[in-house]
Amino acid sequence: MAIKITDECINCGACEPECPNNAIYDAGVTWKFSEGTALEGIIDFGDGVTLDANESQDAVSNEVYYIVSDKCTECVGFHDEPQCAAVCPVDCCVEDEDVVESEEELLSKKAWLHAE
Repeated sequence: MAIKITDECINCGACEPECPNNAIYDAGVTWKFSEGTALEGIIDFGDGVTLDANESQDAVSNEVYYIVSDKCTECVGFHDEPQCAAVCPVDCCVEDEDVVESEEELLSKKAWLHAE
C-alpha cells in the first residue's frame, strides 16, 4: 500500500525531507512528477495516459501535508520502513487502503521513478 497522511497532521513538516521520492508536499502546494525523480519530458503510464513530468499537478490537500500515491514506494528499496511514518510525531502517516501494491510493484515503481 502507499502511505497517506490523515487529517490529524499538525503540519510540522518532519516527513517531507525524509521521502526518497519527493512524494510529500505541504498543504496547497502543487507537485510535479519530475521533482525528486529521474522522470522528465513526456511520461507514459502504459495505459494510454501520458503527461509532461514537469507539468504542475493540483495539490491533493489544501489542509495538511499530503503524499502523492503515484510517487510513494513506502520506501521499499531505500529503507526497511516508511520514513514518513517513522518520524511523524502524531502517527498520522498510515497505510492507504485505497492504494494496495505488492513489494514487487513498489520496487518496479521505484525503478521507474529513478530510471534504474
